[in-house]
Amino acid sequence: MAITKLNIDEFLKLAESHPVLDVRSPGEFEHAHIPGAYSLPLFTDEERKVVGTAYKKESREKAIKIGLKYFGKKMVKMVEEVEALVDSEKWVVQSKKVVLVHCWRGGMRSAGVAWLLDLYGFKVYSLVGGYKQYRKWVLAQFQKDYPITIIGGYTGSGKTELLSALAAKGAAVIDLEAIACHKGSAFGNLGMPKQPTQEQFENDLANALSAIVNSEKWEVSSKKLPTTHYPLHTIFVEDESQRIGEVNIPGNLFNTMRSKPVLFLDIPFAERLDNIVQSYGKYDQDKLVNAILRIQKKLGGLETKNAVNFLLEKDIHRCFAILLKYYDKLYINGLLRRENPEMQVRKIPCSSTNPRDNATAILHIIPTPSIP
Repeated sequence: MAITKLNIDEFLKLAESHPVLDVRSPGEFEHAHIPGAYSLPLFTDEERKVVGTAYKKESREKAIKIGLKYFGKKMVKMVEEVEALVDSEKWVVQSKKVVLVHCWRGGMRSAGVAWLLDLYGFKVYSLVGGYKQYRKWVLAQFQKDYPITIIGGYTGSGKTELLSALAAKGAAVIDLEAIACHKGSAFGNLGMPKQPTQEQFENDLANALSAIVNSEKWEVSSKKLPTTHYPLHTIFVEDESQRIGEVNIPGNLFNTMRSKPVLFLDIPFAERLDNIVQSYGKYDQDKLVNAILRIQKKLGGLETKNAVNFLLEKDIHRCFAILLKYYDKLYINGLLRRENPEMQVRKIPCSSTNPRDNATAILHIIPTPSIP
């Protein structure tokens, strides 16, 4: 067999049905990686440092000799690990001993592992330019003008649940908060896993966008042909601040979002309050107090004191009523900062936060593509 080198588009297309082996160090992989890739490090973090130092301070040949000493001890284990992977339930049908390999820039690390796996009998594809080239692809995804529809509404409107209901009805959806592992407010980390790094957030987001616009279902709806998959050619995204917890929506994509139409869920305050109490009232009291104290400066001393006291008295509704009014003001200020809020924002009267009912209401007011 021979090792085949692929450009980034070819590599990602093949990665949909075959395992991707990231042979960078564990630290590099943990910081950020191609979504779905497997970590198969050629060197540990310390070994990588030693080889890199030898390359810079001595010579390429010296670095290779040191690297080969590390590599030689791991060859059998690496082959067995890859063999187990391609024989696993996930890949056994698709792979037929086909693997994709990459390192940081498509250099010696991926070349060494590709040579070993090719020698053993795997069909190996490597990425020209490595992970560095993948990152260029990621950033390029945020330059595109996607057909986005923003789902807006005050806090407690159930926008995240609405996105899930829209997806269940076949609409294209990007859930930024799910990708960021944060719900976007001072309380946003409650019940959520650890946030990804900024770089990993961008990788996951670019992957999600690409999966939509390159899918067969999207191609059908974009040509305005009848389809039961995407009832309209748009991507629903929740209205967000640029910062979600510790990560930021890439600037170009955020600017695109700010230029798109907003469907504002106009839901009664009492309904939203009940919803927010149900969502957050279950969390530990100390965590809720700490979250309130994080916005003390903007909330104001008196309102902070009142909210905390209501919480300590187990009066969750009165506590969250204060917080909801604060976030309502914050949201409307952000909405009005759009270039043409009168033109962009359309209110959708909703009697409750029921996501299925509200999804149906939204899909009824957005025209389905006509058949040519």
